[in-house]
Amino acid sequence: MKIVLATRNRHKVEEIKQILKIYLPDEIYSGLEILSTADFPEIPDIYEDGKTYYENASKKARIVHKFTGLPSVADDSGIEVDFLNGEPGVISAVYAGENATDDENNRKLLKLLEGVPIENRTARFRCVIVYVDGDVEKIFEGVTEGKVIFEPRGDGGFGYDPLFVPDGFDLTFAQMPKDLKNRISHRAKAIKKFAEFISEILQKQN
Repeated sequence: MKIVLATRNRHKVEEIKQILKIYLPDEIYSGLEILSTADFPEIPDIYEDGKTYYENASKKARIVHKFTGLPSVADDSGIEVDFLNGEPGVISAVYAGENATDDENNRKLLKLLEGVPIENRTARFRCVIVYVDGDVEKIFEGVTEGKVIFEPRGDGGFGYDPLFVPDGFDLTFAQMPKDLKNRISHRAKAIKKFAEFISEILQKQN
């Protein structure tokens, strides 16, 4: 079975593959051919103008499905900081500007949290995954609670990973071994639910 991930972000593609490999039986995973929009140059860049993670993910999945005719999977995610009333949230990727780098987004977040004590820096990462195949649309969500620390730590991951320490841990996502992050992250929790769904489909086909 072929599925298309509605992203050109190679970090995200690799992370999704790694998480699916954790949660799918080997015989199921080996039957999946995981593609991305990078494999389909005719697919235009998709402007994320939704007000919610779901709206963005659904739009991406539907457009990719329309172009490819294949089951398509899209995610949208962000970090929600309580002190900032849930910002950056759905605009996490462009918080410091339309073409902002991860570093620029991180620096803006830290600037807005200057002087805020750690107990008031509670936050969560949220991920919404949407699967589209014909008239079928399925939604999967994952949330990981934690705090935003005072300076970046770690070289792994991407996005706000160097600033986020999940509850129950002392390491940021960027400091964690991949296999640990890929079991506890917001994306891992959403993908685990998706893996259970896709596993049922593939078992019925076999």
